[in-house]
Amino acid sequence: AAPQGPPIYVDLAYLPGSWSAQTVDEEFFRRVRALCYVVSGDDHLKEGVLRSLLDALLVGKHQWGTDTQVTLIPTFDSLVMHEWYQETHERQQELGITVLGSNSTVAMQDETFPACKVEF
Repeated sequence: AAPQGPPIYVDLAYLPGSWSAQTVDEEFFRRVRALCYVVSGDDHLKEGVLRSLLDALLVGKHQWGTDTQVTLIPTFDSLVMHEWYQETHERQQELGITVLGSNSTVAMQDETFPACKVEF
């Protein structure tokens, strides 16, 4: 267990992928307070822990005790993400959490990929 300490405030935090995603729990979100969290890592390992990671965000954010708005930016499409979004949408609104979905694409050289723009 990590020693107790004050929370850390950042603009943007990337949530770990693969096996490291298992380390993201309620305590992580209580201590690492970001305006934007990027959920990346479209792989079967991340999919297995995605629901617990998203639920941990709700519990951790509830402990902040402030009206800070948070944006969650998934970089991949996921059935687990869609189910969580639908099942917890009301709670997300209460806590000031916005899940960013984007149908925008960016074309660079010979490649096209989905993208979104985040401004601070």
